[in-house]
Amino acid sequence: MQLGTDSSAELLVELSQEPIVYAEEEGQVILHYSPDDKLVLVETLDFRRFMSKDAVAALLAS
Repeated sequence: MQLGTDSSAELLVELSQEPIVYAEEEGQVILHYSPDDKLVLVETLDFRRFMSKDAVAALLAS
């Protein structure tokens, strides 16, 4: 599993290296799936709204 962020305030949690063929949006979360319906990537939009400033700083420092 890998964690990452990007410049548009998204938190990305990569669960596998499998190719992504489709995604489903559930509010502030986008779930990306492989051809065999396995969850590959979880993308949380504007994740800073859901975390304290200290938690965000710790995540970005790692």
